[in-house]
Amino acid sequence: MIGAEIFGGALPVWDCEADDELICVAVRDETVDVKTFFFEARKPARFAYLPGQFLTFDFPVAGTVVNRCYTIASTPTRPHQISITVKRQPNGVVSPWLHENMRPGVAVRVSGPMGVFSFVEHQAPKYLFMSGGSGITPLMSMARALHDVEPQADILFLHFSRSPADIIFRRELELMSRHMPNFRVVAVCETDSPGESWGGFRGRLNAAMLPIIAPDFLQREIFDCGPAPFMKAARGAFEALGFGMAHYHEESFDFAELSEDAAPVVEAAGASFLVEFSKTRRTINVSAGRHILDAARAEGMRLPSSCTKGMCGTCKSKLVSGKVEMNHLGGIRQREIDAGMILICCAKPLTDLVIER
Repeated sequence: MIGAEIFGGALPVWDCEADDELICVAVRDETVDVKTFFFEARKPARFAYLPGQFLTFDFPVAGTVVNRCYTIASTPTRPHQISITVKRQPNGVVSPWLHENMRPGVAVRVSGPMGVFSFVEHQAPKYLFMSGGSGITPLMSMARALHDVEPQADILFLHFSRSPADIIFRRELELMSRHMPNFRVVAVCETDSPGESWGGFRGRLNAAMLPIIAPDFLQREIFDCGPAPFMKAARGAFEALGFGMAHYHEESFDFAELSEDAAPVVEAAGASFLVEFSKTRRTINVSAGRHILDAARAEGMRLPSSCTKGMCGTCKSKLVSGKVEMNHLGGIRQREIDAGMILICCAKPLTDLVIER
């Protein structure tokens, strides 16, 4: 039942600390292997977030809970639903489960929103939104927000795709370009589709094509998201072209890539502690001041993790005994901390520990 409070904006803001369950209300096919999943709060609420932020989901896959981060594809200017858009990875763990099992009525635990990848803190006269594959989602959230609140915004949306049939949000992007006088969409494809011969730009991202597609790129604030090789190519291209990289912003939609950039560990002299992982029956020695996950990796242990910064919640573990110092960035709820959960990526031992992993 739709009430007047929805149109009057009187709904409370959804808070994962108070209610961490969202209900799937719709599923939409975007391409042959990409779906968008729409969620609402169990009790009527509106969603507040910055365009480009992400959510962390707890999915019940194969008898266990698997944490995954997905960028929000929807826009906060349409606050009564929130959506993620997910490409099915043939060898993936979560994306096949999502495509096969997530349907209207299914509830899922969610935390967030989190993340700092957004134009809101870097507003500019001109933008270049650049994406590869399913990395389009945070840029789409930003484009939708600007469409709603700043229709005169100057945006060049450059998207790289395998084929025309794989261009995510293709029709909506074309519609936005008709609605917004300064919104231009350029797609670059590697190959033709079975039913469509591609007549636009072809190939992969390189420095030579950028000045042709975006001759005024030096004047634009750039936001880039895609697979790690794609973003590496983008950084290299813009650096080679003399772009001021303070105006270049990127987000990895594969948070596992972030661990590659972790700062080198400085061993603390003096005290160290024994950390026992009860399920794997491994015990390691962790120096005071060192993060537990980092020490475990150094000992050859393979533990679930993604961001390594306390943002995503993937490494959440039960602290059976002992004390830790933990400085997280939103990847764990206060009630989970009260229940004895920790993020081992950002937790340092203060005593000997037993961890349920």
